[in-house]
Order: sequence, then structure tokens, then C-alpha cells
Amino acid sequence: MSALTPLLLRGLTGPARRLLVPRAQVHSKPPREPLGTMDVAIGLTSCFLCILLPAGWVLSHLESYKKGE
Repeated sequence: MSALTPLLLRGLTGPARRLLVPRAQVHSKPPREPLGTMDVAIGLTSCFLCILLPAGWVLSHLESYKKGE
């Protein structure tokens, strides 16, 4: 790397440093109603069914995909 490389990089990133990005004013409070055990169980079960079940089905039928019907 030459001695000019840091100057060139600084020239490329210089304008990006001056842009002001507005910060979100997000403030959190405790929940009005705490989650119960049943709510958590329903949420985790739905995540399992929606994400892991289709992936497991594809992996279990991988051999049939390789055959190329």
C-alpha cells in the first residue's frame, strides 16, 4: 500500500461522516400485562411449526430431490 492510500480512503469516506442521521427516540416501559406460561408456549410452538417443520421436511426428503424425477 502506498502512502496515499489513507488519504484516498479518507477522501471517500469524508462526506459520509458529515451526514447526520436522525436518532429514534424510543423509550420502553414494562409490559402492561406480563406474559403467562401459556402465551410463551403458544409463541414457541408457532415458531417451531412455521420455521423448523418445513426445513425438517425438506431435509428428510432430500434423497428424493437428488433423484431428479
